[in-house]
Amino acid sequence: MAHAALLHPALPSTSAAAARSYRAAPLVLPRRSRRRLLRPMASSTAAQAPAPGLKEGIAGLYDESSGVWESIWGDHMHHGFYESGEAASMADHRRAQIRMIEEALAFAAVPDDPEKKPKTVVDVGCGIGGSSRYLAKKYGAQCKGITLSPVQAERGNALAAAQGLSDQVALQVADALEQPFPDGQFDLVWSMESGEHMPDKSKFVSELARVAAPGGTIIIVTWCHRNLEPSETSLKPDELNLLKRICDAYYLPDWCSPSDYVSIAKSLSLEDIKTADWSENVAPFWPAVIKSALTWKGITSLLTSGWKTIRGAMVMPLMIQGYKKGLIKFTIVTCRKPRAA
Repeated sequence: MAHAALLHPALPSTSAAAARSYRAAPLVLPRRSRRRLLRPMASSTAAQAPAPGLKEGIAGLYDESSGVWESIWGDHMHHGFYESGEAASMADHRRAQIRMIEEALAFAAVPDDPEKKPKTVVDVGCGIGGSSRYLAKKYGAQCKGITLSPVQAERGNALAAAQGLSDQVALQVADALEQPFPDGQFDLVWSMESGEHMPDKSKFVSELARVAAPGGTIIIVTWCHRNLEPSETSLKPDELNLLKRICDAYYLPDWCSPSDYVSIAKSLSLEDIKTADWSENVAPFWPAVIKSALTWKGITSLLTSGWKTIRGAMVMPLMIQGYKKGLIKFTIVTCRKPRAA
């Protein structure tokens, strides 16, 4: 999904109740929690019961934060794509966010040919529909979007109407693990930064594959942890601690690695599986987000938002730390559903 709250937790909430619900992350992670957070592949992708209130927490986070994000960064609630070493700025952020979409489409070799381009698209974790509207206009496609946030769905549909796209774009509240669509409906299945919210990664990818049309393309852009070394069964304690603190602030369940996603895709007999690490290409984005939080508008929103939001702002530098350590990997995974025999 386009992640307003994930990328800008410094600005979202005006809810005192939400602020009271925040629990500060511990500095030292209990051994049992370490095992639960990141376990080996054989069990980490098994069916997992979501943490109590996870969906409600995610929905509330985005209900509160999306308007602030849109007012500062626009309707594309995801990282921008930059050349390695390029600096990010508020002036060119939209260009970089659009480039992220185009780079993902190019990596997956989505055709522009009028006869082969996607005619039906689903945007899984659609935010306020920035990608939905972009893809609908680019391909002339019918696009459905799903989000857990009623506020996002309502705002996204209003934006589609304002742009004359109501006949092409429709957003609704739905769970990505139980999509309300029939099998084999979409030529392009798009998930931009929503996979990190999914408590069951296998079920998540299985649902993406289920709704994909035969021969359809699946694109997942998501946050992962690094691949484990052959001698490792888990990440290091300090790495687990860092991820746990991020998870607590941003309503994230277990993380997985890029190789985990590849294994899941193979288990579903998906084809043309490709993956890449774009961490260097998104490295400038988080510093730019933090800088935007230090503007007058950002500071004003922060000071009126409550303790939960302030704690979220304090966690943002941990994302930068995670990237610099090589722990957090900004990953793209693409594949295709086999054509019908």
